Amino acid sequence: MNKRQIQAGLIESGSNFRQFALTHGYEPRTVTQVVKRWAGHDTLPRGRLSFRIMQDLSLIIGIEVLPGILADHFERQAASKTA
Repeated sequence: MNKRQIQAGLIESGSNFRQFALTHGYEPRTVTQVVKRWAGHDTLPRGRLSFRIMQDLSLIIGIEVLPGILADHFERQAASKTA
C-alpha cells in the first residue's frame, strides 16, 4: 500500500495519521516518517518502533499495509490462546 491508500483507510475508519499516533502513544511526526519510508515496500521494517507502527496501522485499517506484517501478530494470538 502507498501512503495515500493508508491515509484513505484511516479516514474510512474515522481517523487520520495524527489521531492514530496520539491514541497509540506515538509521536505524530514519527508515524508520518515511518509511513513515508516504508509504504509501498514489500519488505518488513527492521526497527521495532517502525514495525509496531506499521502493524498497528494494519490492524486499524484491516488490511496488511506491508505483506506479512500481521503474521507475527496472529501467531502470538494463537500461542496465547493455546497456552
